[in-house]
Amino acid sequence: MRNWLTALLYTGLILTANVAAADGIADLRDGDMKKLAVHEAPKAFQDAQFDAADGKISLAEYRGQVVLVNFWAIWCAPCREEMPTLSALQDAYGGEDFAVVTVATGPNATPAIDKFFDDIGVNNLPKYLDKQAALGRGNGVLGLPVSVLLNREGQEVARLTGTADWASDSARAIIEAMINDMES
Repeated sequence: MRNWLTALLYTGLILTANVAAADGIADLRDGDMKKLAVHEAPKAFQDAQFDAADGKISLAEYRGQVVLVNFWAIWCAPCREEMPTLSALQDAYGGEDFAVVTVATGPNATPAIDKFFDDIGVNNLPKYLDKQAALGRGNGVLGLPVSVLLNREGQEVARLTGTADWASDSARAIIEAMINDMES
């Protein structure tokens, strides 16, 4: 019985911490980040394999990190505008606690992705490709760009549809709060 009560207590603490994290980041939204839809509780995020330069990868490889998944395409003008701000966010926080994961969705050719990144001067983000859009479709991505904030367990905490300045003070405060809250 004692183990059952202990498990119940820890489950309650985890759920409360996740809700507190969501409330905390919701309060940090300003400017473009006001478009960030913060969920009351983390949601399941369906994983799928997609292409990396050296084979297949999935988001499971990022477990333990706070992750910002960005769905984009080479033909998407707002994506071209947004990508340098994602790069700046990766420069500021990328490491063992946080990663920006960029996934080109749909029929994007690898040479065109390379040219896209070269043209906008981005060299620190992954060039992942999901030709079948399985990851996006499985998670209700209906347009581009879409950015999804995942907690360390790979659950969706918030979503932003459309372009945003991910290098803004508000975006940085949200990422810092996610990293710091998840450490405790």
